[in-house]
Order: sequence, then C-alpha cells, then structure tokens
Amino acid sequence: MDPNLANINMWLAIMAIVSVFEALVLIGIMVGGFMVYRRAMQTMTELESRHIAPLRAKLDAILADVKDVTARVSQQTERVDQAIAGTMDRVDETAERVRHSVRDKVSQAAGVIRGIRAVIASLLTTNGRAKPPAAAGSSAGI
Repeated sequence: MDPNLANINMWLAIMAIVSVFEALVLIGIMVGGFMVYRRAMQTMTELESRHIAPLRAKLDAILADVKDVTARVSQQTERVDQAIAGTMDRVDETAERVRHSVRDKVSQAAGVIRGIRAVIASLLTTNGRAKPPAAAGSSAGI
C-alpha cells in the first residue's frame, strides 16, 4: 500500500470511529432527553393531582355557590320588582278613587253652596224690588 493510502485509511478509520461515537452520544442525549421529559411529565401529573385538583374542586364548589346565590338574588329582584309594580298600580288606583271621591264631594258641596247663594240672591232681589227706588232715595234725603 501506498504510504499516502495508509495515511488516508487511518484518517478514514478515525472519522468512522468518531462518527460512531457521535451517533452513540446523540442516542444517549435522546435517551436522556426522553427520560427528563418522562420525569417532568410525571412530576407535573403528581403536582396536578396533589395541588391543582383539590384547588379546582374547591373553586368549582365556590362557583356553584356563587351561581346559586346569583340565581336567588335574581329571583328576589324579580319578586321585588313585581311587588313594587303591584304596589304602584294599587297606589295609582287608590289615588284615582280618592280623586273621584273628592271631586264628587266638592261638586256636591259647590252645588249646595250655589243653591244657597241662589236662594239668598233671590231673597235679596225680591226684597230690593219690593221697595221702590225713588222711595228709598227720598227717605234718605229727608
């Protein structure tokens, strides 16, 4: 063999050994990465089961309570609105009745007063017509 060829074969052998070594290192890194990934996922699962799941259960219970309270408040608000609307309708109806009742009584009283005024006016005008106007003026002059 040619010395240059022996030298080239030696370098080819070194490159082959380095390539195999690189492949083994890459396989080792991949296995190590997979193991770290698996361990991290296991830790996350344990963390979730120990800490997050109980917190979520408590949060769900609190949210259910809030939902119940909100529903009750909504129902009570609706009932209060209906009660206020009913009360306002009754107050309007009562005010209308009082207004008509007062108006009727005032009209009756006004009618009675007009009647009395008419009677008084007719009595005064009949008394005033019975006396002659000249006689009333001449007696004042004497």
